[in-house]
Amino acid sequence: IVLALNGTSYYGLRGVKDSKRYLYFIPLVIIATVNLWNGININNSKSEIVFHVLTMINIGFIEELIFRGFLFRMIEKQHVKGAIHISSITFGIGHIVNLLNGADLIPTLIQICYAISIGYLFVIIFYKSKSLIPCIITHSITNSLSIFNVENTLSLYISPLILTILPILYALYLTKSTEKKHV
Repeated sequence: IVLALNGTSYYGLRGVKDSKRYLYFIPLVIIATVNLWNGININNSKSEIVFHVLTMINIGFIEELIFRGFLFRMIEKQHVKGAIHISSITFGIGHIVNLLNGADLIPTLIQICYAISIGYLFVIIFYKSKSLIPCIITHSITNSLSIFNVENTLSLYISPLILTILPILYALYLTKSTEKKHV
C-alpha cells in the first residue's frame, strides 16, 4: 500500500502546497469557464447531461494522467524541456480525433492550437507544483461544461485566441515566479 501511495504522488496525485504562489489558480478558473462565456445552452436531457459530465470528468483525469503523469514523467528524466514540449504538442495533436467524431477541420485545427497552449500550461503547473490535481480539475470542468456551450463568433474565434494566449502568459509567469524557489 505504501508503494502504491508513493507511486500516485510521483504521478502528481497529491495536493498543491502554497497555492498563493500560483495566484490561487485564478487563471485556471477563467480557462475552466470558457464554455459559459456566451451563455448557457440547454438542449440535452438530464440523463444526457449527467452522462456527458461523468464521461468528461473521466476523460480529463485520464488525459492528464497520460500526458503529464506518465508521458512527461517518462521523458523528464532525460530532458525536461523536451518532455515539456512533447507532452504539450502530443496533447494538442491528440485532439485531431475529434475529426472522427464529425467535427469540422478548421475548428479542430484551432482546437489543436489552443490545446497545445493549455497542455503547455498544465505541464508547467505539474512540473512546478508536482501536482496534477489543479490540471485534472480544470480539464474536467472545461470538458464537462462543453455541453452547455453556445456557438457564435466569440466561441469560434475570440475564445480560442484567449485560450491560446492566457495559458502561455500564465505558464511564463509560473516559470519566472518559481525559478528562484522551486516548489
